[in-house]
Amino acid sequence: MSHAQSEYRVQPGDSLQIEVLEDSSLDRVVLVTPDGRFAFPFAGSLPASGRTIDQIRRTIIASIQENFAAEPTVFVSVAALNPEEEEPDTINVYFMGEVNTPGLREVVPGTTFLQGLSQAGGLTSFAATKRVQLRRTNHHTGEQTLSTINYKALSEGAGLSQSIVLREGDVILVPERGLFE
Repeated sequence: MSHAQSEYRVQPGDSLQIEVLEDSSLDRVVLVTPDGRFAFPFAGSLPASGRTIDQIRRTIIASIQENFAAEPTVFVSVAALNPEEEEPDTINVYFMGEVNTPGLREVVPGTTFLQGLSQAGGLTSFAATKRVQLRRTNHHTGEQTLSTINYKALSEGAGLSQSIVLREGDVILVPERGLFE
């Protein structure tokens, strides 16, 4: 058993590969249910959530041992980790200032900055196109970052090193242009 699996604590949604050397009919992949348990023949429902692979292996042996002449040889491994939370259907992005339709927009994940501006109806004729702001909050630390984007340069064919993909809670603020802009 690898060191990583020996330290890993099983979570609901994980799949476990269980093999019993003395009875291959018991070999199976089991799913750890949301209550942190899994079902196994001769043992019923066994706890798994928060336990290591070795703890689960010992629990299985103790639960099925009476069905064998000698202590069974049981192998347990993580077959698959709980898949990450599903991506939401939409994320909330806010448009303020000199856009044609300011306010909240629900956009699909993966929407880029330029696509989002398009969904907000584009910029008004009073927009400061060289100073468009993208305000983003790190949801773990609460820290906010501010990026200034030159939309005028982009509209004239300038490229970005990579597309800016919008995230949940992003605020796009388009200030009003000054007298000499």
